[in-house]
Amino acid sequence: MRRRRRPLSLTPLVDVIFLLLLFFMLSSTFTRFAEVDLSAAAPGGSAATPETKPLFLQLAPEGLRLNGRDMPLEALADTLALAPAEGMAADAQPVLVALRGAVSAQRLTDLLVVLRAVPGIRVTVLGAS
Repeated sequence: MRRRRRPLSLTPLVDVIFLLLLFFMLSSTFTRFAEVDLSAAAPGGSAATPETKPLFLQLAPEGLRLNGRDMPLEALADTLALAPAEGMAADAQPVLVALRGAVSAQRLTDLLVVLRAVPGIRVTVLGAS
């Protein structure tokens, strides 16, 4: 004698999907990510005075160098705030940022957030080398 197949019930499947949806909704965090303002160079902008020497930052995946000296990212804001602005009255101190190697977007964003907190600087990101 042949066994008769019962129709498949979808009720347990719907329950499992609902429980998974509930679990993922409750375990997720809903945070607002910080925004970093990026501005393009404006045509006809005033150039820095010849006496003003730009600061040179090299950002690598594992390190950071300011004018050739290694330093941690946490100490950068204090160092830039103490840096003398030689020959500058109204202009902002130019800071050139060069990316070395495979720098992640998150690492660059972390650097830009630190630089945004320092008053009186103008940041230019040069690109990868």
